[in-house]
Amino acid sequence: MTKLPRAIRQLIEKFERLPGVGPKSAQRLVFYLLHNPEHELQDFADKLVALKKNVVLCSICHNVAEHDPCDICSDSSRDETVLCVVEQPLDLLALERSGKFTGKYHVLHGAIAPLNNIGPDQLYLRDLLERLAGVKEVILATNPTMEGEATALYIAELIAQSIPDENERPHITRIGHGLPIGADIEYADGVTLARALEGRRSI
Repeated sequence: MTKLPRAIRQLIEKFERLPGVGPKSAQRLVFYLLHNPEHELQDFADKLVALKKNVVLCSICHNVAEHDPCDICSDSSRDETVLCVVEQPLDLLALERSGKFTGKYHVLHGAIAPLNNIGPDQLYLRDLLERLAGVKEVILATNPTMEGEATALYIAELIAQSIPDENERPHITRIGHGLPIGADIEYADGVTLARALEGRRSI
């Protein structure tokens, strides 16, 4: 049986590790790249290396950015009294596209998922508490999934425990109508996200 060259097999294996890419898709991608001019492949490789070298996590909100702090955290025109908590940087980008939110963000980089061995300690949760001084409202905009709901409830409890006095505690709301159960924020359109922000509720 004829085997593919080692370089092709190894690259196919790398592509198969990407989310949503199966064996056949990985093969198609590799053979597509194989037929590209060498200078384009080199440019592609350079961009991959630059992905790690030129992208940082904002030390304040943990969004991906070119510099620290990120543009949103550096923007003095943003409302610092409202903090929106999201699971991933893509969720932040989706909410920004709605054009309806002018506050600050906190990116968790995941959700609590015990079946996947992801607990609170694997997320950027603890430093969220350090950002609550002066905050009047915390919007929990985690995805409307089992994991997202569990994470939202955990954060609400965490804030309640750290600030026992209700008068000093920020108002905690959950992103509301507009997002169907099981949907991811990053795939929602701007109108849906705008309605979800406007329809947020207390929890």
